[in-house]
Amino acid sequence: MAAALRLASFTLRPAAASPSTASAAAPRPAGASFASAARALPSALRSAPAAPRRRGDLARPRAAADAAAESYASALSEVASENGTLEATVSDMEKLEKIFSDEAVAEFFDNPTVPRDEKTQLINEIAKSSQLQPHVVNFLNVVVDNFRAGLVPQIVTEFENAYNALSGTEVATVTSVVQLESQDLAQIAQHVQKMTGAKNVRIKTLINPELIAGFTVQYGRDGSNLIDMSVRKQIEEIASEFEMPAVTLDV
Repeated sequence: MAAALRLASFTLRPAAASPSTASAAAPRPAGASFASAARALPSALRSAPAAPRRRGDLARPRAAADAAAESYASALSEVASENGTLEATVSDMEKLEKIFSDEAVAEFFDNPTVPRDEKTQLINEIAKSSQLQPHVVNFLNVVVDNFRAGLVPQIVTEFENAYNALSGTEVATVTSVVQLESQDLAQIAQHVQKMTGAKNVRIKTLINPELIAGFTVQYGRDGSNLIDMSVRKQIEEIASEFEMPAVTLDV
């Protein structure tokens, strides 16, 4: 059974942290702020619409897609930082990540034959049901206008990287068979914080019955570091001990 993602996150912060520069910044009108930042995007990202997104389509170079996602995320993080809304914005982006995990959503928005008013209606429904901030709704409109909805998952990843850098946050993904209690997640967060020296630790949780029992913790950029406390790993280690080396008998 495939692992199931749970978007709820657990955040560990220092007991007494001074307000960040971004949080202290004077708010500015959020509705138009992303459009202003988007004007600084490379013209190639805002020019002619891309072809409709297809499953497995490799027409656009991956490097170009990565650059586009990074540019959109950078513009959004700049807006959120100036507005003092980094925390709320990363939460909104997690909501969009869940919505756009369904490829049909991006295909709908990137389809040039779908009337813009129908796309606007769906954007408004998403904004209302997810209680998105105005500048995040504006971001979504800009992405849809430029036929870049297929990049939303990548933009979310790049935005989280920018958020982590700005806030000194380490993200750890805890995978377990059942959802762990909050106190267990707090202990894991404290352990990751001690190992990494991060100011803050955000825990994301995954459910994967194939672990049998126990849990794993991935942290570091792209989850390059792993702590494996699962029963599956223990079984694999025990099984490997019974693997006998090849022996040649002289007859």
